[in-house]
Amino acid sequence: MPGQRVANRVVRVVLRTPLLCRVVGGRLLTIEVVGRTSGRHFVVPVAYTRHEGALLVGTPFGWARNLRTGDLVKVRLQGRRRTAEVRVIKDEDGVIEHYVVIARDNRQFAKFNKIGFDADGEPSRKDLQRRWADGARVLVLSVR
Repeated sequence: MPGQRVANRVVRVVLRTPLLCRVVGGRLLTIEVVGRTSGRHFVVPVAYTRHEGALLVGTPFGWARNLRTGDLVKVRLQGRRRTAEVRVIKDEDGVIEHYVVIARDNRQFAKFNKIGFDADGEPSRKDLQRRWADGARVLVLSVR
């Protein structure tokens, strides 16, 4: 997606800029990922939700398959580069449970991931199951 690449570049710059990172850093961070096969370094901007002392990141994208539970990664959170330990959630129940938390907290995340809401304002179970079937996973980041 060429448009997404351009948007990611802009967000990476914004998140490194001291004053601007305060504006958008409440919902976005960058995570540094190294390809397990290629060895390539990726700096990926992602939305996050604070939950029970950790940061939740939901993603359907392939870069997340490079991460394993227990890995340490570098993140840029509110302008500061820090280390975070990763716990990867891939099972259906776990992904859906955490996607509900993220979608409730961040409607833009829900919209981007095509998660609708029912009449009670709850994320659509059918949409959540589709996201999991499409390869979604959740990264639980414990920042140090």
